[in-house]
Amino acid sequence: MYLFHIKGTPRAAAMVHRHILLVTFPAQGHIKPSLQFAKQLIKMGLEVTFATSRDAHRRMTKTTGPPPPGFNFAAFSDGYDGSFKPSDIDVKHMMSEIRNRGSQTLRDIIKASADEGRPITCLVYGLFLPWAAKVAREFDIAAALLWSQPATVLDIYHYYFHDYIDINVENCKDPSWSIELPGLPLLKIHDLPSFILPSNSDEFNALQSIQEQLEILDEETSPTVLVNSFDALEPEALKAIDKYNLIGIGPLIPSAFLDGKEPSDTSFGGDLFQKSNSYAEWISSKPKSSVVYVSFGSILSLPRKQMEEIARGLLESCRPFLWVIKVKENGEEEKEEDKLSCMEELEQQGMIVPWCSQLEVLSHPSLGCFVTHCGWNSTVESLVSGVPMVAFPQWTDQGTNAKMIEDVWKRGVRVKPNEEGTVEGGELKRCIEMVMGGGDRAEELRRNAEKWKDLARDAMKDGGSSAKNLKAFVLEIGETFH
Repeated sequence: MYLFHIKGTPRAAAMVHRHILLVTFPAQGHIKPSLQFAKQLIKMGLEVTFATSRDAHRRMTKTTGPPPPGFNFAAFSDGYDGSFKPSDIDVKHMMSEIRNRGSQTLRDIIKASADEGRPITCLVYGLFLPWAAKVAREFDIAAALLWSQPATVLDIYHYYFHDYIDINVENCKDPSWSIELPGLPLLKIHDLPSFILPSNSDEFNALQSIQEQLEILDEETSPTVLVNSFDALEPEALKAIDKYNLIGIGPLIPSAFLDGKEPSDTSFGGDLFQKSNSYAEWISSKPKSSVVYVSFGSILSLPRKQMEEIARGLLESCRPFLWVIKVKENGEEEKEEDKLSCMEELEQQGMIVPWCSQLEVLSHPSLGCFVTHCGWNSTVESLVSGVPMVAFPQWTDQGTNAKMIEDVWKRGVRVKPNEEGTVEGGELKRCIEMVMGGGDRAEELRRNAEKWKDLARDAMKDGGSSAKNLKAFVLEIGETFH
């Protein structure tokens, strides 16, 4: 275990009775909202010990600024610690190592904190970490789940594991199949999380982990689930499960992009793992609301055929675009045959980068549209920025998020793949035009995007729903501890 403790500040002395141990799965999509949650707690006078893998911690400390007073890092091994290429990692072995070594690290932190007179008040754990809740029980410490996906997705998993949903291969082939669940919109097969579909290949037992997580919640009376969402966004979904206490505390993004009061808030936890602004001058040279931004997150790698179709759709749209295409993590040079066939034309019309600060891009006045995989962080960041979306979901919760984007919040359109599952270039062009064109639909999408932008920011203001919910949670921690 590595433990980095910031001592000697007056603020730390005042925090002694409210010390949160926050445990996060070591992936960027989990770490980003968890860091913002930690910063909110610290602003309210709490101490936070943030635990994740050594490799994630190493990459974070290279690119983020110094942590604020009252923030401690704790790191545990995932069995690899960045010493192997991603392609050589046995994911199931890694998950087992994270469980075993992470559990022992949490025990050590809890014991050491108690011995130092700064005992852990509450353990907050993220998705895929049900073992953390079991450690909390060993020490009779209050625990809460930090859910980094929408409440709607949690509800669907709950209904699935409680036999509300029966899915088989025939359902998946029937385009007319749908299901209506309490508190949720009418859902079709492609709106459900991919982990519960028969076609899913779940290499790291994500569904089993989620099932274990919900079983732990079911054993408790009114378990607390902190959700990166807000009351106005999912009013029914946050109340759909009577036995759970779902609390909207989002959107969990840097305050610099919510109210602009703390422009330096991006220095710690704002941009993880990489730094570059080679695109800033380019995007600033484009007219207002003219640029198409394309990004599929930090994990997904699309097939070559799909990449070629995206390229064709962007070229046919005749609009400037900023497209994030990840470089290979193993340091290998890109082979000539792997390069897009129309690269020269693409570079004339738009810009391709290996990484960008997504929130900075989304909040730029030149941006007009976001073509996204609909990961929840990307969805929330687009909501806060008021940017209409072309929903291009791939797996896990993304199909459900795309359903909400198009049919519930009405701030985007969803692509329709062909029979082979590929989104053709002409279809992407159609969706971009629907979002950025001058018709009634485009106007409605822009109007709704602005509405949800205002509601998202209102939720995090003093007196807003998420701000009040978080204060109530902190007060409850104090009462439980004392």
